[in-house]
This record gives sequence, C-alpha cells and structure tokens, in this order.
Amino acid sequence: MNSDKMKSGLEKTPQRALLKADGYTGEQIASPLIGIVNSFNEIVPGHIHLNAIARAAKDGVLSRGGTPMEFNTIAICDGLAMGHEGMKYSLASRELIADTIECMVKAHCFDGLVFIPNCDKIVPGMLMAALRLNLPCIFVSGGPMLAWHKKDINYAYEGVGAYKAGQMDEEALSACEDMACPGWGSCAGMFTANSMNCLCEALGLALPGNGTIPAVYAARLRLAKQAGAQVMELLRQDIRPRQIVTEAAIENALTVDMALGCSTNSVLHLMAIAHEADLKLDLHIINQISGKTPNLCRLAPAGDDHMEELNGAGGVYGVMHELAEAGLLHTDTQTVSGKTLGEAIAKAKVTDPAVIRPIDDPYSPTGGLAVLSGNLAPDGAVVKQSAVAPEMLRYTGKARVFDSEEEAIQVIFAGGIRPGDVVVIRYEGPAGGPGMREMLSPTSAIAGMGLDKDVALITDGRFSGCTRGACVGHISPEAAAGGLLAYVRDGDLIEIDIPSHRLQLLLDEKEISARKAAGVTRPPRRLTGYLKRYARMVSSADKGAIIE
Repeated sequence: MNSDKMKSGLEKTPQRALLKADGYTGEQIASPLIGIVNSFNEIVPGHIHLNAIARAAKDGVLSRGGTPMEFNTIAICDGLAMGHEGMKYSLASRELIADTIECMVKAHCFDGLVFIPNCDKIVPGMLMAALRLNLPCIFVSGGPMLAWHKKDINYAYEGVGAYKAGQMDEEALSACEDMACPGWGSCAGMFTANSMNCLCEALGLALPGNGTIPAVYAARLRLAKQAGAQVMELLRQDIRPRQIVTEAAIENALTVDMALGCSTNSVLHLMAIAHEADLKLDLHIINQISGKTPNLCRLAPAGDDHMEELNGAGGVYGVMHELAEAGLLHTDTQTVSGKTLGEAIAKAKVTDPAVIRPIDDPYSPTGGLAVLSGNLAPDGAVVKQSAVAPEMLRYTGKARVFDSEEEAIQVIFAGGIRPGDVVVIRYEGPAGGPGMREMLSPTSAIAGMGLDKDVALITDGRFSGCTRGACVGHISPEAAAGGLLAYVRDGDLIEIDIPSHRLQLLLDEKEISARKAAGVTRPPRRLTGYLKRYARMVSSADKGAIIE
C-alpha cells in the first residue's frame, strides 16, 4: 500500500504513535487509508451540507474495510465574490485547491481518495489534483440546489437590472432575494458547478447521478455511500485516474458538454485537466466536436428547465445514451463503476423528451459552445451559442470600451448603453485582471434591462454559467499581453459572426498598425500577495489559464 511508506515497520513507530494520538486503532492504521477530500465551509450554499456527504462517504469506506481520514480544502462562492475584487480570487483559487490537496496527500501517503466538491473552481481544482496524484479515487459532489418555480439565482441578478430599468419595484426585488435560492446545493441551472459535476460522469470519474441528483434528496447520501464503497474496489483493482481520463474520455466530456449546453468555463477547466493528464487539447477541437454534436438540452440560463428536471428525465447517462446511439461517444473508455462507458450507459434511457430531446430532433444540430477567431482573438475566444438569441448570432455594433468591470457596470446601470452597442470590457484576463473575473453583473444587467437581443459584450475575462446573450469571453491574447483588444476605441465597428466562428475589429491594417505604434495601453495594476504571484505565472485563457 502507498500508506506503508508512512506506517509500516519498526522504524515507523513514531508515525503510528501520532496516528494513535488521533484515536485510530492498530487495526485501522493497518487498513488502507482513504483520504476524504472535503470542501465544506459555512459560507457557500453549495458546500454548507458537505459534512453530511462526507459522513456518508466515510460510511461507504468503512463498510469495505478501509479507514477514512477527512481533510478540507478552500471553496470560494462565485456568487458572493461577484462584482467586486473578490472575483479576482475565484479562478486563481483553482490552482491553490489542487496544490493544497497535493501537499496533504503527498505528506500523509493515502492509498485512495474520495473527492467531495460542489461549486465552480472546486470541481476542476480537485480533478487537477486527482490526475496529478494518480491514486485510485472517485468523485461525489454535493448536488444541485432546487429551483424556485423555474427561477434561480440568475433571477436575482437580472432583477437588479430590471429594477434599475424601472421594470421591477423594490418589493418584488426583495421577494426575489428571499426565494431565488430556496436551500443548499450548487446553483440550480446548467451553470459552471453543475456543468463540471455532470462532466465528471462523462469523464468516468463519478457514478451516475453525480451531476444531477438534487442536494436535498436522500439519493444524494446513498450515492456518497456507494462512492465510498467503490473507491475500495478501485484500490483493489489498482484503477487510477490516468487510466480513466484519456484523450477519448476528454472528447467524450466535450461531446456531452455540447449536448447539455454547459458553461463556457468548462472549456478553461477541461484544458487545465488535460494538461495535468499530460494530454494535448487544442482549443479549436471544440468547433469540430460542436459541429457534429446536436444540442439536446436547454437548461437555465438557455431555457426554463433546471437540474432537477434533467435528473428526472434520465440525467447525464440518459444524454450519453442518446449520443452513443448516434455513434458520437467513445464507449470503450473506462469508468469508476468498473464498467466501460458503453456498459455503464446500456440501460440508461430518456424518460422526458421535452427535457432531453431525441438525437434526431435536437434543439440545434450543433453544440452549445463555439470558439471564435479573427483579428480580435487570433488565439481564440469562447461563446455559449446555445444561450444566444437567434437574431444575435450575427451582429455588428459600435464599441463601448471599458478598462474594468466596474467602469462598465456603472455606465450600464446609468442607462448609458444603447441598442447597437458592443460593450468591450478589457484588462480582465488571467494576468491583466488578474484572475479573469466573471462578468455576470454586467451581462445580467444588460439582460435584466431587456437589451440582451440588442447589445453584445466581449471581454478577455470570462462569464458565469448564468450568463445569457451574445457574450464572447476568453479573448486571447488578452489586452494586458498586447492583444488587439487593448487598442479598440469607442465607436469602432466589431463584427461577431458565431456561425462562421469569427470575431473581427473592422479596421484596416494601416490604422491598426498606427494604434499599436502609438503604444497607448493601460499601465499594469499594482499587485500584492497571491495575485502578484498568480499574475506573473498564469498562462493565457486558450491554454486553460494554468500556472506554468
């Protein structure tokens, strides 16, 4: 056992003495040591109940003769961090999560791991750690929040814009505040947290239901017990994550992503996960996969359905069964169930074709995401095309340029954005922000004011999974790295052509060269602490914003 390095032999008497100080018996110490990697805290609604999930997972480990040992890592709530300096730390925390887990696991020589994430950066941070450490492991999330009469947290965000536009009074906004999040769990739509928890199933690292069983259902606790028991079987068979997360599994995840209409953030995270697995993943493969994968689900923010409806309709396995029937998945990949993906989904079925459309009657013949290129984004940009109104798929508008999210939101709330504008928010990329903040406040304000079919937004930052509308993010190279985005001026015409995968500043090369020669860009921000180190080391968005 890996833990023998820490606990076996006469020389390890001091280490066993320390473990006995924790209350572990000799028999427990001699058993396989299973790390229960928990991200519980009393701040984040997706994580406040994770101690119950951990208890259930530990029960599963105990039932198969293992010794569970729980430890924690950090978890930031993107919603609470939204719209202020705190959001700079959200994406940056992904690397810290992976690093802290690595430190704990390497120092304490665990034999296997049960990962308990739930929200945005915690899932990919744990996935990165799993592949880096390559010990037998399994994922079980805390599950999604229930929706409130088809409403979710986005209703609260867009409610602010509606109030500012005079379309909602203060009493209605207050009622929205009380009801938008009815209980614990990750936010109820196909936002980033639920996207990544669903993709854990597609990658093969989680049991069926991981992404969709609501947090408050007893089935969630049963799933955690099953996961705890199953990690012992993975340990017995010596099945490790790098045997499961192969190039084919990554392609499966991208295919499921397109069918579900997942968050644009999943692109960043899959790039980073592939990097940890020593796999090559080119950003532009997304258009290849999207071009042949039909969009089968329109979950919030793209539609009215939420995770509870997807769960009742057949879940991620139901979606994968439809995709496999059309030959769109690699069904020979391995899963933590011990079965191949094809075997695991063989008995899955869709029970509500209104939620999961048949493969021959999709919402769209192409997938939920698209990568755009052009002089504004020679290394790529990402848009959630399934959440864009049809009339905005091809759009040319006048630039309204802002050098930060705060500048933009102030003008939007003041009614300074008009139909025909393209809001440009720059210097919010991985290094320039730093931290690549989510632009949910400005995008929600635009939608809440009823402008989402008349105004586009582009940025070197990123978007929440809640975002809807013609919103293009991850522009690479970012403004701080000298990308053309840094030289856009108010009034410039910008062309967004999603079907043709094009993002273009409509200026001739002579004018572009003259602007670059003038070299007028924003001075770097003065940074301290972790963000200073992060900005110095982080890669561009097209590489997954990884630390190099």
